[in-house]
Amino acid sequence: MMPTVKLGNEEVKLEVAETDAEIQQGLMYRTALPETQGMVFLFNPPRPVAFWMYHCFISLDMVFVKDGKIIKISHDVPPCKSTDPNECPRYPSEGEVEVSHVIELAGGFCERHGVKEGDSVTFNLPK
Repeated sequence: MMPTVKLGNEEVKLEVAETDAEIQQGLMYRTALPETQGMVFLFNPPRPVAFWMYHCFISLDMVFVKDGKIIKISHDVPPCKSTDPNECPRYPSEGEVEVSHVIELAGGFCERHGVKEGDSVTFNLPK
């Protein structure tokens, strides 16, 4: 069974990125992301993170979660066109945030589905 998360009025199917290699790869090289699919990055224990869009071809919403609540959303983050990863902006733009989970979704998802900072997040992650 694929893990899911309830965000706004949508049930989203999640790919899981848990290892350092999976986290670094993320959604690189994807050319599309269906509305009801995304990726969850697991950080156990929670740690400060910032994400980038190196080698990403699609815009994404990044949802930063700690203690079951959305603490930050980076909306409709554009792909980084640079061939130098050091030139790619980091998100959230204010700097690292300590999180237990980051969810990446199709760009604009949060706005389309009324997902906002402070919302509770319920994961259904198979053991």
